[in-house]
Amino acid sequence: QVQLAESGGGLVQPGGSLRLSCAASRSIKSLNDMGWYRQAPGKQRELVASITTQDIIQYADSVKGRFTISRDNAKNMVFLQMNSLKPEDTGVYVCHAFYWGDSYWGQGTQVTVSS
Repeated sequence: QVQLAESGGGLVQPGGSLRLSCAASRSIKSLNDMGWYRQAPGKQRELVASITTQDIIQYADSVKGRFTISRDNAKNMVFLQMNSLKPEDTGVYVCHAFYWGDSYWGQGTQVTVSS
């Protein structure tokens, strides 16, 4: 029922910035929650940031003050602005949404922070 497509990943130096985008196939006003997860080999999947239809926002402690999640309802898109990137931010960033009790996942976009 919901398709999610991420873009914006890439290779960036420490201290640099990237903006990730997640495009949804239906109105995000109908989605209960949307967020970004980060997954890397040998590490637990981590909820980086989430935003609800009521604009309740949560961040992982590791990214507070550096990352900002936002949405554009007219474009059915959610964004993750990532500043002051660190090597430990490296991983596959996956867009997620809840819809009528079900979870939907994008394919992910690779972010690599390295000098």
